[in-house]
Amino acid sequence: MNKKEWTQEEYLREKKRNEANGIQTLLVDTINLPIEGVESLLYNPYELQSYPEGTVFVFYCDTGKTTMERLPEYQKRFPGKKCISLRGGRGYWRRACSVG
Repeated sequence: MNKKEWTQEEYLREKKRNEANGIQTLLVDTINLPIEGVESLLYNPYELQSYPEGTVFVFYCDTGKTTMERLPEYQKRFPGKKCISLRGGRGYWRRACSVG
């Protein structure tokens, strides 16, 4: 999947698919407000740079707008990694959503 933005459902599906192929897919919190019930990392450029090439970072904010605007900056900062914005951000995350 070669998109700049993923919905929650796409994130969950791609994370599962990537894990089966040995690729880490990480949800990155850019606003210091974790999403309840899901593992995420707080945005820390130094720490994120240490992940292997091919890692997928899915950045989120409250609405998804800011992370989408900053996506080119993230892509420059993390060459060799795939950078995606979470569509709708934290506000659109639904706890009941799952991908079988």
